[in-house]
Amino acid sequence: MEHASPVTSRRLLLGRLLGAGLIAATGAVHLDLYLTGYRTVPTIGWLFLLQIIAAFGLAALVVVTSSRLVPAAGAGFAASTLGGYVLSLWVGLFGFKEVRTAAGVVAGVIEVTAFVVLGLLAVAPSARPGARAVFPARPLAKRQRARAGRLEALVGAAALVGTALLVLAVTTGAGPRADATSGRPELKVRQIAGTAVITNAGGFTLYWFAPDSPSKSRCYGTCAAYWPPFTGAPRAGAGVTGKLGTIKRSGGTVQATYDGHPLYTYIGDSAPGQASGNRVNLNGGLWYEMAASGGTG
Repeated sequence: MEHASPVTSRRLLLGRLLGAGLIAATGAVHLDLYLTGYRTVPTIGWLFLLQIIAAFGLAALVVVTSSRLVPAAGAGFAASTLGGYVLSLWVGLFGFKEVRTAAGVVAGVIEVTAFVVLGLLAVAPSARPGARAVFPARPLAKRQRARAGRLEALVGAAALVGTALLVLAVTTGAGPRADATSGRPELKVRQIAGTAVITNAGGFTLYWFAPDSPSKSRCYGTCAAYWPPFTGAPRAGAGVTGKLGTIKRSGGTVQATYDGHPLYTYIGDSAPGQASGNRVNLNGGLWYEMAASGGTG
């Protein structure tokens, strides 16, 4: 009887450890995103939580078992997570459209790599020390090796497709942006959960950021990707009685203010009349809906 060589056994063990580490890494990235904003997004928040649990569970299983089914499940998990990210960048998922961030790009690269490592591990011959040869007969072994080669080629092709889709989605997806409007944007008053709240002309809730000052925004970069600044010199609609003004952001963009608070929208609000960003502690401080009376909502 033939036995798996020690070299092959070590390679497969290293493959399991690497695959487990990559799956755990994507879980860690999503955990950070969940804690810093995504937990407040309807539906997406729960999906992120399930993704985190599944990632760490699969990582543990990849390490402790030599079954091919587990790395195959891990490869499928990585591919589906990548697919969800690409779709959310292009068309949105469950009413939520993602924006391009460094964390999202890093997670995508990790997922492609995890798919390759776990996919190759899933099609590799079993290599438990002392196990009987997987291909004891030479003709059968030759056919099986050819089949494994074809499967490895399929894994590589799928990884190339995934990489191309990721690059395309990242280069064409939306990056950090301002909630830009033409002319003088109108502020409106709308009742949301029993509170009179300031909204933009489309009915989306406007927010203010506790660390800001009346003359300066402290929300830039990734923060501004999730909380797009509301730009333009505002005008008051019916019922708007607070003091309107503007500040200049770095780069010269004019941002609207209300009662001395720079204004923002929130990408977690997928429709008018929502205020899912109210009283959450994200991106460096507390966020509040802009009450028509001023102050906290």
